[in-house]
Amino acid sequence: MTLALAFLLLLVTVPLAGGRLSSLEELRLRWVWLVVLAFAIQVVLVTVAPEGDETLHRMAHLATYALAGVCILRNLDLRFMWVVAVGGALNLIAIVANGGVMPAARGALSAAGLDVKTGSFANSDLVENAHVGFLGDVFAIPAGWPGANVFSVGDAVMVLGAFLVLHAAAGSRLGAATRTARPRAQGSPAAPRR
Repeated sequence: MTLALAFLLLLVTVPLAGGRLSSLEELRLRWVWLVVLAFAIQVVLVTVAPEGDETLHRMAHLATYALAGVCILRNLDLRFMWVVAVGGALNLIAIVANGGVMPAARGALSAAGLDVKTGSFANSDLVENAHVGFLGDVFAIPAGWPGANVFSVGDAVMVLGAFLVLHAAAGSRLGAATRTARPRAQGSPAAPRR
């Protein structure tokens, strides 16, 4: 739910910055089915079958990041996709360092109105003495707000990356502001100003 809301908000910013949503039809994301599969596996792990072998759940959780990572690597030629990759890498570091679970801060869980999971798998949960805990879910969308949940620095970087990818693809003022001008060949006329 939180990711869906974030993506809708990102889409709304495109026309506000002078971009054309219709331009996104030309955005060719390759191997997106890997991200869909990764998301489906996470839904099964967390919602459908959270009980079971904890080691298997943690390994499957790590595998979902590998699937999404392959998709991101396949699309690194898109402008700013590297920012999404950095965010995903930050999350992966935190998850690997904590045995397959994203460590969540007790304060963030409390602020979001979430309980600590006991006896079932949670992709993000309280981890006592977490390694690289600062990369974990230490921020919260407060309880009572739409999409109340916890999130990490890596999540924020990935959303920023998606924002930049969308704006660059849609030709918005924000995407155009980050483009570098190509040097023109000697003797060619300068491009007319708009």
